[in-house]
Amino acid sequence: MKYSEYQHLLFEHKGDGVLLVTINRPDVLNATNRRLHWELTQVWKDVDPDPQANVILITGAGRAFSAGGDMEMIEEMTRSPEAVAQSWREAGDIVYNMINLDKPIISAINGVAVGAGLAVALLADISIAADNIRFTDGHLRIGVAAGDHAVIAWPLLCGMAKAKYYLLTSDFIDGKEAERIGLVSLCVPADKLMEKAMEVARKLGTGPQQALRWTKRSLNNWLRMAGPSFDTSLALEMLGFFSTDAREGLAGIKEKRAPKFK
Repeated sequence: MKYSEYQHLLFEHKGDGVLLVTINRPDVLNATNRRLHWELTQVWKDVDPDPQANVILITGAGRAFSAGGDMEMIEEMTRSPEAVAQSWREAGDIVYNMINLDKPIISAINGVAVGAGLAVALLADISIAADNIRFTDGHLRIGVAAGDHAVIAWPLLCGMAKAKYYLLTSDFIDGKEAERIGLVSLCVPADKLMEKAMEVARKLGTGPQQALRWTKRSLNNWLRMAGPSFDTSLALEMLGFFSTDAREGLAGIKEKRAPKFK
């Protein structure tokens, strides 16, 4: 697609080879509806041939990075095998298309990041978080297995012990702790986030492009080796949407109460 055809992503060439991509549904904390979820699969293929884009810097509009799937989309998945099949395909495409894009990706995590939004934030080659953010991989909060990106990335980023703790408990992590355990590359004061992210982006954008891309391609073989584990987690996550646990988890969120899993 042409950039102008995207409905929920904004594109701006910033010079020095930097393409700024902004997730743009600020009225709902940039939550992913069907259209945005699909756009997050396509964007990595569309920036690849852009001669002005050496590095992609992605952030969220307003006070969130992306608050995960919106409730309408998630509820549809508890009722429709077709919706689950579509989400399964797209969730895999987000991960593998980011991994397979040789151009470096930088995320400026300016607020809450959940679900597909968290996948984009943490699968970026360099992730920079504001110090005042809190996030969680919230799959278990709604009664489904941790999928999206966690199994392919978290053990490599922060080690198996921390990955298991945070994925099994769904505890929240702030920006400073995420940096301390290696889940993000850097943590900076919120008012310096975009300044720092742009500084890093310009450094990469004006660097030796072939060497940068080949280094990323080589490093990402570690992620590719974890592909079978990721594929399993994604399939089991999707299977979970047909369970009573998923329906109870969603009910708890809607009714603002703790779910009562059987």
